[in-house]
Amino acid sequence: MSLAAAIDDGRFGDGRRVLIVSNNAAIPEVSAPLDRTPGFAVLRSRFDEVHSWNELIAPLHPSDWRARVIEVPMFERLIRSRFGLDGVEELVLESIAVPPARTIAGLVRDCPITVYSDGLMSYGPTRDPLPAEIFRRIGRLLHLDLVPGLTPLLLSEYGVAPAILPEERFLSVVHEVTATAPDMLPGRAVILGQYLSALEIVTPEEEAALHETMLKALAARGYSEIVFKPHPAAGRRHAQLLRAAAEPMGVRLSVAAESVPAEVCFAALRPELVVGCFSTGLVTAQRYFGLKVASYGADLVLDRLTPYENSNRVPATIVDALLPRLSATGEIAAPPAVDLPALVRAVGYCMQADTYPELRPASIEFDPRYFKRKRLETLGFLAKPGTLSRLRKKIRSAI
Repeated sequence: MSLAAAIDDGRFGDGRRVLIVSNNAAIPEVSAPLDRTPGFAVLRSRFDEVHSWNELIAPLHPSDWRARVIEVPMFERLIRSRFGLDGVEELVLESIAVPPARTIAGLVRDCPITVYSDGLMSYGPTRDPLPAEIFRRIGRLLHLDLVPGLTPLLLSEYGVAPAILPEERFLSVVHEVTATAPDMLPGRAVILGQYLSALEIVTPEEEAALHETMLKALAARGYSEIVFKPHPAAGRRHAQLLRAAAEPMGVRLSVAAESVPAEVCFAALRPELVVGCFSTGLVTAQRYFGLKVASYGADLVLDRLTPYENSNRVPATIVDALLPRLSATGEIAAPPAVDLPALVRAVGYCMQADTYPELRPASIEFDPRYFKRKRLETLGFLAKPGTLSRLRKKIRSAI
């Protein structure tokens, strides 16, 4: 939908457009690829051809496979021939630091690259360093203005200029997709699922407990009709467990189809409240649809993320610091006031200090919610344990 909005806004000119779709679910063979979902039909006309990356590299997984150096010329000829990519004027990619985007960038060479936003992750540092043959070709980062006043950190170390996609273009595409979406059962509140256990941030049991606590909190607030929107890559287990938990509470739980975008749920249902952990969908619901939102469990995620450089850290930080917080008993409270741009810059610096030395603040006040003591000690913001006592001993010895 972001790409369609960019096309409608004239960001890519009038040339031939080839869309390559990739299904990165853990078991892509049992989930619907993007181009076979109901909402894609209205977007299809914006592209001259659509091809599947999964079909090309099957049975290998898109998130894992990359060509060896000796194979690059061969695979470059293969994909140019298979997808009709001779004379590519521009390559447009998402999640440039990881496969399959990084893989494709290394195979379709000698053309400029545009990166389009990966949700809230665009406000965080680039996950991994990019080779010169890729970063020198990146000319712009297209992104939605999810958090006004916050500038994306992604790719800034390479001098890539961020460009905002117009709100009205994006919403127009969302409503276009919504008009063709399957009917959804009513719900006054929506729970946004993610796939935290698949990323090994929490255990499957803990993720199920997070969903169940959100359900109990909504029930405590008087909601008896609730929609659960699972993440497309999460599988069906979370929905099954939540259905079982809803019945004893007297809650009618509806499960939105995995292939229906969260934004379509917001536009179609206009729920009174949207809750989730740290999904970009929470910010989208508030920013573009004017819906009431609340987060639950972001503090647990921030505590569990390892290593500190984990690219989910900035999205979780933004949601936790910006949005109201839901308690297990159903109360909603505003988070403590914070300078969000300064916090994000400080967290980004601590994640990738060598890459962004210009972001180093004069000091960082230790907040265990967002910073790890050991990381601040390593970067010189806090004294290491025993430093003061050793200094005193040296002074006494000198005297």
